[in-house]
Formats: sequence, C-alpha cells, structure tokens
Amino acid sequence: MRRFLFGESGYPIVDTRKLARYPYLEEASGYIKESDVSIPDLLEDPAYEEARIAGRNRVFEALENTKIEDHSLVSEAEIQMELLSYPIARMIVSTVGDPFLIKRYALSEAKTGTLRWMDEDTDFVRRLAEQLDVELIVENGTMKTHFTDFLKNTAQLRSKGWKLINQRVEDGYVVLNKRKFLRVLQDALRRKLEDELPLEVNEKILETFQETTLELIEKIQERKSKYKAEDMGKIRTTRLPPCMHRLLATVQTGEGIPHTGRFALVAFLRHLGLRPDDIMRMFSTISDFDESKTRYQIEHISGITSGTKYTPPECSTMKSYGICYEPDDLCNRIKHPLSYYRIKGKRKTG
Repeated sequence: MRRFLFGESGYPIVDTRKLARYPYLEEASGYIKESDVSIPDLLEDPAYEEARIAGRNRVFEALENTKIEDHSLVSEAEIQMELLSYPIARMIVSTVGDPFLIKRYALSEAKTGTLRWMDEDTDFVRRLAEQLDVELIVENGTMKTHFTDFLKNTAQLRSKGWKLINQRVEDGYVVLNKRKFLRVLQDALRRKLEDELPLEVNEKILETFQETTLELIEKIQERKSKYKAEDMGKIRTTRLPPCMHRLLATVQTGEGIPHTGRFALVAFLRHLGLRPDDIMRMFSTISDFDESKTRYQIEHISGITSGTKYTPPECSTMKSYGICYEPDDLCNRIKHPLSYYRIKGKRKTG
C-alpha cells in the first residue's frame, strides 16, 4: 500500500485512502482536480451514484450525530466514492444554506478529524497545521504554537485548563502535548470550513439535491420546533446582569459557550424558576447540541439527579472563568449575579 508521507520537499506521495479520511486537505482537493471528475459528472453520471449517496449520508450524520462515520475502504472504488462524498456533502449543505446546518457540519468534520489525527505522525500534524495557518514548532516530543494562534483557536474553551495563564509559555509560544495541540487544530478547521460555506450553487445542483434539501430543511425545522425557545415567563431579561445577558444572547444565536458558562447560565435560570425543559429549548440551536447530554447536565445542575441544586457562581468566580462581560456600575457594588437581578427588580417596583 502506498504511504502518505511528507518528504523534505513538503510534497506528499499520494495515498488515496488517507486523502479519503482527510478530504479537506489541499492534497485531496488537488487529487480530485487532477482526476478530471467534473461537477456534471458528480451530479449526473451513474458511476458516481454511490458518492452522491455517501455525500447525503455524510450531511445527515453531521446533523443527527455531530460525527462522520468511519467506513470500510478496501477497494479503490470505495476509496474514491468516500473522497468524492466530501465535495458532494458541501454542495448539499450549501443548497440548504441554513447557518445551523453549516455550523453543525463544520463542527462534525472537525471533531471527526481530531479523533483520526491522533493516529498520525508528527510530519502529518505539521503539514495540517501549515494548511490551517497555525504555527507549529516541534521540540523534544512537545508541540509549541504562538500564543496568538492558541488564543484564536481556544476562544470557546474557557475552562481553567485552557486559560493562557495556566499554560506553559516559553518566549511567546505555548507548549502543548499532542492531544491538546490537535484540539487547537480542531477549532481552526471548524472555523475554516464554516468560512468556506455556503458555496455558490447553480440550478442543476439545486435540482439534483432537491429531495435531500427538502428532507434536511424538514428535519432542521422539526428540531427547532421541538425545542423552540418559549417565553421566559416571569423572568425579565431587562433585569439580567451583563454576564447572563451575554451568555443567553450567545446561546440564542446558535453559538457555543464554554462549559463554565453553561453551568452558570443553567444554575442562574433554574434559581429564577425556569423549568428544565424550557432551558433545554434555549440550548437546542447550538451547533454541538446533544439532547441526552444537555438534559443530563441540566437535571444534574437542577438537583433532579444529583440531589444538589447548584447555585450560580459568585461574581469573583465568573471573573476567574473569563465569563464576566462588560460589568456596569451595579456589578461593581454586588458580589453575585442573583443579587443583581433582585436589586434590578426592586428598582422597577420601588
């Protein structure tokens, strides 16, 4: 079997199986172009029907499971169909054009890639980092990246373990083990794929995938209607402290927030009397939404499964987590987000 190696020149010896596993690599795109497979071929030729089916499945796997499944790639025909499923999937996502699907798909490709990258050698990781515009220096079994690349690609990872102050930094470079560096690359790939979509699609592409597009739109609408955010009842958003207002607004636009932010927001809303199912609906539009995990976390924080109803963090803890956003004058006089909400209420009724 041919190997996918990077020599001193930086150019790889083609291993089509590896290209099929990492179809977002520049080498994969170049290989497809050199193979003379045209877009009309992908859309109409019976020889590529399996690729069209695989592309469709790729998008549905992303939407439903946030993961691209591994497939047996034994024959060259299977490898080619898998590789071609990637551009087809991108066409399908583009025909829908829904921001939620785009984010979900990009996240799925990136998360699946991270799991596979662990099996690759340093030369592969170095080449991947170069293509994702992330600086990498390998020394004595460790990987270093410039602190600006680290911050840019860990913006959504606000837990203590990812704060820059808790990293080993040498001359402006953050020292990481392979697993943590690949997590940095995951976000770089996610953002790259999001930025590339949606592609421009013509009438023929729309016509070819019309049935699949309608099915995807229906599934997205079902998800949104099932977990549609309802009125927050007696909770007044005008009384929310800046931190909770920012976290809630971020969630409602479909963006992810750090785990510490999720914990703080859930605990805060539960203490104000919002039901677990209502909180579930708020989180449902986030691209990495997982119903079972989200329900478990909410019920745990609420005390339903843990026996302990957690209180949201104090202001000092929110600051240490990096989720204290634009504090106002009242913030400077209180020590807890719940106090802010109560004081705001008294001002309205007093």
